[in-house]
Amino acid sequence: MEHVSNVDKQESIKSLQSTISKLENALSQMTQNGASATLVKKRLRAIYIGLALLENVWNQSPHHYTQGDLAEARNVITGLFPSIENSYAKSKTGSPQRTLLERRIKALELAVQAIDELSH
Repeated sequence: MEHVSNVDKQESIKSLQSTISKLENALSQMTQNGASATLVKKRLRAIYIGLALLENVWNQSPHHYTQGDLAEARNVITGLFPSIENSYAKSKTGSPQRTLLERRIKALELAVQAIDELSH
């Protein structure tokens, strides 16, 4: 994995933790409303895996995911890029929203790299 600064590591982990929190809240709301939450559950699991693998690579934290889990998480995460990049393109330069999206994109890219490295 490319050299990643400690600041980028911290921001990436915080970004993924924030994304998990948002997805958990969305899942809770959808469950209460009786809505189908399959997509949110898949995304939440993928982000959990991405975070676990970044912590595995950077902090040697153990993970218990199979190659199948990694492949599925990679597919789900890469599927998020078009919508995030679309939101990024619409955001205003210098806005908090744009900063958040920049960090999320970076964190997800690093998570995909970590998955790729552990899948080979």
